[in-house]
Amino acid sequence: MRLLLMSDTHLPKRAKELPARLLDELPRADVVIHAGDWVDTATLDLLESRSHRVIGVYGNNDGPELQARLPETARADLDGLRLGVVHETGAAQGRERRCAERFPDLDVLVFGHSHIPWDTTTATGLRLLNPGSPTDRRRQPHCTYMTATVTDGGLADVELHRLPPRT
Repeated sequence: MRLLLMSDTHLPKRAKELPARLLDELPRADVVIHAGDWVDTATLDLLESRSHRVIGVYGNNDGPELQARLPETARADLDGLRLGVVHETGAAQGRERRCAERFPDLDVLVFGHSHIPWDTTTATGLRLLNPGSPTDRRRQPHCTYMTATVTDGGLADVELHRLPPRT
């Protein structure tokens, strides 16, 4: 099962549209995961219309329309992989401990908010992934997203994709 992970798209405030390279990934993904801060409902509509399955949450910049359609926290069993999605996890310092305590029943937690790519594993075995942002790099050198595969109930082939600068 192929996963496509993104967060913090902030459309149309930070960019007018999703990058073409990211859009090209949609039909190849079995599950598209968005960890919040969509900002507009058009992005959710687009992903739902072009994807096999979307798992998403709302973020701190998402208004009532998105909050009405999306949960604050999402959970899914993906072929035996216990996945969670949330927008905010707090400060980087202490993140592993806090997330392990808050989500003891998960294998993987995808989060956003910081726009900073993150890939660590807690002492309890919880994998924490932040795909960064495909549209707003903030202080990072590149806009980013991630792909991964689920095989035999485990996560494999996690890859951070760096996007070229917008022109």
